[in-house]
Amino acid sequence: MLRQSKSPLLSLPGAVPAEGPDEGVAAHYGDPFREQRALADGSGFVDLSHRGVVTVSGDDRLGWLHLLLTQHVSELPPGQATEALVLTANGHIEHALSLVDDGTTVWAHVEPGTQEALIAYLESMKFFYRVEVADRTDEIAVVHLPAGSIAEVPDGVVVRETPHGRDLFLPRERLEEFAAGHGPAAGVLALEALRVEAHRPRLGLETDHRTIPHELGLIGTAVHLQKGCYRGQETVARVQNLGKPPRRLVFLHLDGSEVHLPGHGAPVRLASDGPDGRQLGFVTTAVRHHELGPIALALVKRNVPVDAALIVGEGTAAAQEVVVEP
Repeated sequence: MLRQSKSPLLSLPGAVPAEGPDEGVAAHYGDPFREQRALADGSGFVDLSHRGVVTVSGDDRLGWLHLLLTQHVSELPPGQATEALVLTANGHIEHALSLVDDGTTVWAHVEPGTQEALIAYLESMKFFYRVEVADRTDEIAVVHLPAGSIAEVPDGVVVRETPHGRDLFLPRERLEEFAAGHGPAAGVLALEALRVEAHRPRLGLETDHRTIPHELGLIGTAVHLQKGCYRGQETVARVQNLGKPPRRLVFLHLDGSEVHLPGHGAPVRLASDGPDGRQLGFVTTAVRHHELGPIALALVKRNVPVDAALIVGEGTAAAQEVVVEP
């Protein structure tokens, strides 16, 4: 069940509310391209307070999570960020966690509205392990500082540092104070543009009910191949060792003369077949980038030639770059 409240930062000058999965925070603050450039230059911050926050504490937390997640976390050092998935029994992606351990507690942020289902699953797997699972969404806001940022982190705030920037687990009552001292604020549209540029998939956009990790290039980043069993591990191993995934993630450069971006789910076809041709995939995220123009991520059938000219939607030309090898 989706449970999102509006961020107080929507009261900042120029704030335009986001829609869809990012409802509750700002899409932009009046100038998406300027906000993109600021993030690319390492300045500003992004309000991600709509994301779910889950903590796992207790002496057995890392060993227990190691049994449930696709990532090797049994010996995760304090302060080292990682990514992990929860798969279905058939190996389909069900949850995605961006996590870090602070020495006593594992902190994870997840897609908006998914934390309750994740917690229900974790609670069902506790058995005799010494762990405590908590939903911290109402008290903790996620704030993103871009790579290269020299902004000071408030004392006592848990930080998850990655090559793409730092995620702060900030007490909600400190969000407005933080914004006042760490501007300029950038909306989620700016962050999404940089995400697409970096070919980074997102749960619920680049995934559907049958997505497996290999299709998105998550083997080695969110999925560790040299660890013990977990739910869905048989599918991961079988595809890795014996076959190929049925689809693959691609990066698309879209025709810049089009006024409208293709929506999520817009069909992808061979240009030679025209707009009435057979659908070979679909657009997952389309954005306008401050340097590259309109770009997108898409899932296509594995056997689509890597050099094939494509069209999306009603005929927008698209040139593809390989993200996942066929």
